[in-house]
Amino acid sequence: MFSSQAGGASEEDKSIKFTGWAAVPGGNGILQKWSYHPRPLVADEIEIEITHCGICGSDIHFSTEGWGPITRPAIPGHEIVGVVVKRGEDAAHQIGDRVGVGCLVSCCRGSSVCDWCRKGEDQFCANKTVTFNAPYKDGRGGISEGGFADRMRVYSDYAFKIPEEISSAEAASFFCAGITTYTPLKRYKAGPNTRLGVIGIGGLGHIALQWAAAMGCREIVAISGRDNKKEEAFKLGATKFINTSDKEQIKEAVKSIDLCLCTNASRNNNWEEYLSMMAPLSQLVLLALPEEPITFVGSHLVSQDVAIVGSHLGSKGDIEEMLEFAAKHGIRPWIEKRPFEDCNEACKDVHAGKPRYRIVLEMDPSTSVSTSALS
Repeated sequence: MFSSQAGGASEEDKSIKFTGWAAVPGGNGILQKWSYHPRPLVADEIEIEITHCGICGSDIHFSTEGWGPITRPAIPGHEIVGVVVKRGEDAAHQIGDRVGVGCLVSCCRGSSVCDWCRKGEDQFCANKTVTFNAPYKDGRGGISEGGFADRMRVYSDYAFKIPEEISSAEAASFFCAGITTYTPLKRYKAGPNTRLGVIGIGGLGHIALQWAAAMGCREIVAISGRDNKKEEAFKLGATKFINTSDKEQIKEAVKSIDLCLCTNASRNNNWEEYLSMMAPLSQLVLLALPEEPITFVGSHLVSQDVAIVGSHLGSKGDIEEMLEFAAKHGIRPWIEKRPFEDCNEACKDVHAGKPRYRIVLEMDPSTSVSTSALS
């Protein structure tokens, strides 16, 4: 068996093992049951009994080695919801609190704080640790493990209390799909003067349409390669629908979008067509991560002052604000719940694009797989 701390030696808490479903080298995306000893709980950490974890496209890219080879078993999952069952003496949460954890689990700690953390933009911190398969940079060693598991330990400032109005199953998807789409709309001031486009009506796109409607965008354009989601797009808040397989619809949409979120990482994306729809001084924001380079003609950018930009998650403050906004405006992901034990079948369905629109794994309390008092 591979060491759970390979590549990042640390002290382990031998009194307990956490168990989850790990991606393995050469495993073709098939997750395997795997256990590890967590790091000892310190003063500003909490232990969470995980009840739900959403499945994100990046979990699939990672598990299938689309982003590169896997060198050790690693538990994915970064849309995590659970209940605090242990806390350090300085932790921000109490036992019994319902909390969520997203894509990051650590940044600058102690007295040495980088400029980005000082600015409240911790998602850009050079000392950050993503939620799974990443070395901690806090001086304690170890490698992070994600939420396809029964428990996790995390610094309490990276666990966020969930508003009472939002169920645990619904809350999970906000910690990646939600914040990934909320942040660029906030950053680029989407509102009554914005003609917004959303490319891809899936796990991210269906939440983006709801944010846009709540923000009062002047026009909300759902962009897809087929009509099969057209009716649902309007229910989610779209005011217009463009089927990119109909070239006449693309011609009619030339220079009509002020801000566009691309939530689709498909190899079939036609960047020339997307750029043709962008108005002068507009931004096309990449949210999905293609496995291959993208190409386009530079004249689309120069002639209209169009910018192609990326957007990376959101800060801790953004997450707190997003959860309050979702609770206030009744924004919820459309989800399908599956048992954790069915994670492989669920991941296959996500890979095939079947969900409408997000699959959330749900733990059966009677089948908890944590084992305490282990030698």
